Amino acid sequence: MSNYFKSLESMVVASAEAVRPPERLTVSQASEKYRFLNNPGSYVGPWKNSMTPYLVEPMDVLTSHDYEGMVLVSSAQSGKTECFSNWLAYTVMCDPADMMLIQTAQATARDFSMRRVDRLFRHSKVVGDKLIQRREANNVFDKRFTSGMMLTLSWPSINELSGRPVPRLWLTDYDRMDQDVDGEGTPYALAKARATTFRSHGMVVAESSPGFMISDPHWVPKSRHEAPPTEGILALYNSGDRRRWYWRCVSCLNAFIPSWSNIQYPDSEDIHEAADGAVMVCPHCGQVYTQEPSGVPGKAEMNQRHQDGGHALWLAEGQTWERSGEVVGKPIRSKTASFWLEGVAAVFNDWSTLVSAFLQAEREYEETGSEQTLKAVVNTKLGLPYLPKQQAMARMPETLRSRANDYGKKVVPWGVRFLIATADVQKNRFVVQVHGIGADRDIWVVDRFELKYSRRAQEDRPDQLCYLNPGAYPEDWRLILEEVMLKTYPLMDESGRHMPIRMTFCDSGGKEGVTQNAYNFVRWLRRGYEDGTAPEEAARYPWKPGMATRFQLLKGDSNLGSPRVRLGFPDSQRKDRHAGARGEIPVLFINTNIVKNSVDKMLDRTDPGGRINFPNWLETNFYKELVVEVKNKKGEWENPNGYRNESWDLLVYCTAGLLHHEIGIETIDWDRPPTWAQEWDKNELVFHPDGNNKPFDNESKKKYDLSGLANLLA
Repeated sequence: MSNYFKSLESMVVASAEAVRPPERLTVSQASEKYRFLNNPGSYVGPWKNSMTPYLVEPMDVLTSHDYEGMVLVSSAQSGKTECFSNWLAYTVMCDPADMMLIQTAQATARDFSMRRVDRLFRHSKVVGDKLIQRREANNVFDKRFTSGMMLTLSWPSINELSGRPVPRLWLTDYDRMDQDVDGEGTPYALAKARATTFRSHGMVVAESSPGFMISDPHWVPKSRHEAPPTEGILALYNSGDRRRWYWRCVSCLNAFIPSWSNIQYPDSEDIHEAADGAVMVCPHCGQVYTQEPSGVPGKAEMNQRHQDGGHALWLAEGQTWERSGEVVGKPIRSKTASFWLEGVAAVFNDWSTLVSAFLQAEREYEETGSEQTLKAVVNTKLGLPYLPKQQAMARMPETLRSRANDYGKKVVPWGVRFLIATADVQKNRFVVQVHGIGADRDIWVVDRFELKYSRRAQEDRPDQLCYLNPGAYPEDWRLILEEVMLKTYPLMDESGRHMPIRMTFCDSGGKEGVTQNAYNFVRWLRRGYEDGTAPEEAARYPWKPGMATRFQLLKGDSNLGSPRVRLGFPDSQRKDRHAGARGEIPVLFINTNIVKNSVDKMLDRTDPGGRINFPNWLETNFYKELVVEVKNKKGEWENPNGYRNESWDLLVYCTAGLLHHEIGIETIDWDRPPTWAQEWDKNELVFHPDGNNKPFDNESKKKYDLSGLANLLA
């Protein structure tokens, strides 16, 4: 007879327990039936779902065969860890199955076992009676039950997370765990591997308050419920169906998330005075909610579930709670049910305490420069990810996007005197931006596009064009002439007139072969088809005499003490046909750090006189590219994460190009500007496509004046 049983009768009872069919209860229902809390000074009595109504749905998901995982993001004092105790009670009493709790470390697993699990069995006696009361069956890390189920308390190590299959696993305080367990993957991924055998009968849960910092300070949410990019629990939340806890305003009937951003308090030097005045404000109508009822429901009343006659419910990504009370929209599909509850809605967090803790942490930062306390308050009390102060002060893409205006799509706005195009060379494309320049030195973004396809047909599919390869094919550069340099844009006045590109600036660096092909393109612009190009090849690219003067290569200057721009002639001692530059190709060298400082200030400007204007049709990525570069401790601009930054670079090229001697923006007398910078009715470049006075047609084919260029270097 097994040592677990004192008699044959006890063995028979246990056997019957093992084959007993599951009791048809949800986890939340089982909690009210079987859980008893004994917290003197706080609460003593049976578990009540009405105390933490926002936990009902996360608990009930645990028994759904539609999901294989559940993620719960919340602050401390929200009751989220009690969900595990309730799930354990349900499993023991209603539907026995092996379980594993994974704590942050062996020591915390031991503490959890004694403080949480043992107290559950002691205070909820009907649950505790199912525990086999023998040392080998009831120790710190292993609990065995009369039904045959086993509970294991463990920690994230490869040995603990790669054993035999377990159908139900719970990872607690997830963001305080190492996110790469012995080089084998995240704790959640390893836990899911344990439950894979059980398919829809398996369930893996991760709960935590956020603990990792936001990785991209310029992140812009693509949807209402998307969390900022971080490691850990919020990354898991984003991979799920993204449910947020909503309140429905009793005044305007609009739904809103009870979030920290909706908390208001007096602007007072006295922290206690500010904290005592903390209220929640409906973002739609301004209705004020206080912690306790005051003519309108208080926090506890607003937290009650709509299904129970209250004012709150969970909405997944894609769902909307209409003013009529109807929930509409199709939630995104995921095998993970993910929930995010901010600390201001947590039952045991009163708003005055949260505001006091936040303001004290802010004051500590101002006095000491340390962000540790502030980060802890934001993470654990507010239930939010933290963005370091230095990054928070950086320019945000949505700030720039909010300044966009509807001045037409790919047209020349009022006030523009001439157009400048800039091109950035990438591995398999040219990224192009067209800018309008005004008399007050304002810049308008007129166009943004990419050249991706060459005129070369694929060998195996003649009807398909090859991608551009600027480093390998010199002829691919010739697309810049037709697709950029000769491009024109209609004026905003609807007169039918057009304005061409005054000058095009292009960087001359990149992968191997780019620089040499860039120089050869300049030579081709000068000579055109004098180099013996076959007639059929010549017909592909509409070369015109004089276009070389409207194109300029750029290159960053490695000398930080250099002027903003300088014209130079890269030289090569090699004189053979494979040489890159032979001293005859002019390149505009840019002190990029100084020019980037200018662009940075222009992006901050909101009034005329050097402002950058954006049309409202530009995509979000355009603005993200403007803000990825930051200054390091040496005051130098860098792209620390290697994100795409073409919008930024192309504005830098434009700003540098305006200093070129052919433009000379700083020396133009706007009372008597050059004919190409006049107002539209007097501008020599403005033309009507149906007329005969098209720009550049009358330009004479001219040789490059090397002596004149040499004078510029003096």
